Amino acid sequence: GFSVSIYDVTSRSISVRWPKFSGASSYRVTATAVNTVGPSLLVHFSDVTLKAPLTSLIPNTVYAIQAEAIDKNGIILAETHIMQSTAPDIPVIDQAYSKLSNSITVEWRAVPGATSYMLTAQDGDSFVETVVKNSPGTVTGLKPATLYRITIRSINSGGKSQPSPFKKAKTVLSAPILSVGSPSCDSIAVSWKAVHMAAGFSVSLMRSDGLGRMLRENTTNTSLIFTNLDPGTLYTIKAYAWNADGMIGDDFTYNQRTSPKAPVDVKVALNSGTLRVSWMPTEGALTYSVTVSSGLLQLKCNTSSTSCLVPSLQCSSEYYVSVTAYNEAGSSKPTDAVSLKTIPCAPVNISIEEDEPGHLLVSWSSVSFGHYYVVFVKSDDGLEVHCNTSYTQCHFQSDCGFTYFISVFAYNKAGQSPLGDVFNYTTAPCCPSDFRTVFVSSDTVRVTWAPVRGADLYETRASARSTAVLCNDTAPACTLSALQCNTPYSITVRSFSEARGSNTSCAPTYVATAPCSPEIKNISKEGLSVISVQWQSNNEEATYVVTAKGEAGLWHCTSTGSSCTLSDLPCGSAFSVSVIARSPAGQSLPSYSVPLETAPCCPNDLILTQVTQSVTNISWSAGMGAQSYLTTLESPRGQAKCHTLQNYCLLGCITCGTNYTVSLKAISETGLTSSCTYKGYSSSACCPSGVKLYRLSNNGIRVFWRASDETINYNTDLRGSKGNFTCSPSSGLSHCDITEIPCGDVYTVVVAPVTDKGSKLTFCPKKIYSVTCSGSSVGMVIYRGKSNAEHI
Repeated sequence: GFSVSIYDVTSRSISVRWPKFSGASSYRVTATAVNTVGPSLLVHFSDVTLKAPLTSLIPNTVYAIQAEAIDKNGIILAETHIMQSTAPDIPVIDQAYSKLSNSITVEWRAVPGATSYMLTAQDGDSFVETVVKNSPGTVTGLKPATLYRITIRSINSGGKSQPSPFKKAKTVLSAPILSVGSPSCDSIAVSWKAVHMAAGFSVSLMRSDGLGRMLRENTTNTSLIFTNLDPGTLYTIKAYAWNADGMIGDDFTYNQRTSPKAPVDVKVALNSGTLRVSWMPTEGALTYSVTVSSGLLQLKCNTSSTSCLVPSLQCSSEYYVSVTAYNEAGSSKPTDAVSLKTIPCAPVNISIEEDEPGHLLVSWSSVSFGHYYVVFVKSDDGLEVHCNTSYTQCHFQSDCGFTYFISVFAYNKAGQSPLGDVFNYTTAPCCPSDFRTVFVSSDTVRVTWAPVRGADLYETRASARSTAVLCNDTAPACTLSALQCNTPYSITVRSFSEARGSNTSCAPTYVATAPCSPEIKNISKEGLSVISVQWQSNNEEATYVVTAKGEAGLWHCTSTGSSCTLSDLPCGSAFSVSVIARSPAGQSLPSYSVPLETAPCCPNDLILTQVTQSVTNISWSAGMGAQSYLTTLESPRGQAKCHTLQNYCLLGCITCGTNYTVSLKAISETGLTSSCTYKGYSSSACCPSGVKLYRLSNNGIRVFWRASDETINYNTDLRGSKGNFTCSPSSGLSHCDITEIPCGDVYTVVVAPVTDKGSKLTFCPKKIYSVTCSGSSVGMVIYRGKSNAEHI
């Protein structure tokens, strides 16, 4: 296809191009203004011309452009159309000037139809273009103090106009680039590099808050200093250069604060190794730096407030403290150093000695900057004492068996040193007190004592001659055994603790063991109820006690020798005889016992009772120790004996009315015999014989008998169912009358002698008689025989 395109547009021309069309021998291009009265432009071109400008057009006008391809016969082979506007008219520069070293400002009259403008600044082969909307416009990016040719072209949618006629303009000097600092709190130093083409410089300074007056300095140098300024204050600095023609260049503005003044009213306080530094705020200071130095050691603390904490100061050191204020300009001078001595270090090389019991010596090494020392000693019962001293040792009283916790502090004006090592010292345990010997025997001693503080163990040692007995126990008592009897021992009780060992200052106690046990060698009878005991013993200064022990009780005798007599021992008793030895030290074990038996006792009571006329019953109380008894009744007419295990005996063949001697032997199980003698015994009178009853007149009865002895009194008893009757005749008579006896009854008749005490014998024979009636009177008396009934 055949087409036309635009490749350049100006205010009065439009440049078109088209492709070669086959068969075309020429081309014809027509440009006709649209909506504008004016002639059309018709241009012919040969077949070798494929682009060409259309000139002499009207600026800012839309043209309809038609291109035709024509063969050699004049026939149009192809045609094409395109619409294109010309650029606005060429602007005219009114003026061009430079206010900044990198730009030139251009002013012109507006061109109809222009939508923007292109400014061009050319320096030799280099140029800078800028598109702006309207006048004035500024070309930037230029070099300072350089002469430029300035042109302008108007622009619309169709294109750009031709450049306007140029005007020359020169950029002003560049601003000096300032380097500003505040070497002191009341000065600002300004410096800059040389500016090309500059003949001089002007620098002004004023407080940024507008207070005060402006300071200005003109110079051909490249530095100057403003003095007598306010510390810590923000200033605005403005500088520019001028050339040989007096033209002022760019200015450079810089805000600079003077460095702050050194802080005042610096105060320091030390608390637990941390230093607190404070000061009054300084004008214009943003931050502060606290420097704490001691020799090569330097500590710093930075802050934006007016106080700062510096931790971990070393004890026993002297520090110098200064404060420096900072802002963006720099730092103030450091304040005058404040000297500070820290708290002293905790004392070291602490030693604790118990130079003598009850006295503790605490010593330590001297501490730098330590003015005085305080030693605290606290016992484990909570009691605390202290000692103030400027020396390096202190004395304390101590008690045995206590653990003391000891700490030493150093002091100066800064305060107390930190807590160092806390030492504990345990004194030797107390020596046992209230020592008592609670048991002593021949081979054993038991001792007790009051428990003492600090003792974990007690060591008891008993020494005698070349021997020693040890006893270790945690209890406050000890039983020492296997000791020698009758021997003095030195007994020492030492308390022992794991922390301190044993207390070697405990005094001994002297205890002697009890005497050795005696040995009985012989026991002999010295007399009735008297026993002599002999023994052997090697005790010194001992008292011996012989004891006979039996069911009857205890019998003693005492001697300091080797024999002793026991008297008044009871009969019929068995004894165990032993001997003990006593001394102030105690009592020995008893000797081996030797048995002893006394003869049996004679019965206290012996009673003889005549059972029949020829038989007598003897009874007696038991004789202590007697197993059997031998009883004997003896008279000139004969002897009666009885050997029995009982305490009674029947003796026969006794003659009535006879006096007998009575004897008894008590015989023990082992054959010991006691002969016992009692008062004599008289057998009862003989019973009468020939007892008969005879009837008397007037209802009476006579009882008759033959008496064995005319000096004996008799008693007669008649007992019947109708009544009992008794009669006692006068001495020497052998009959007795009973009057008014009822007849018709059977009577038992007994006639018996009466003893001196008035009692009658009960063993005389009884006879039975029947008394009949004859009418109302006694009739016949008939003998019926003897009665077997009990004696009455």
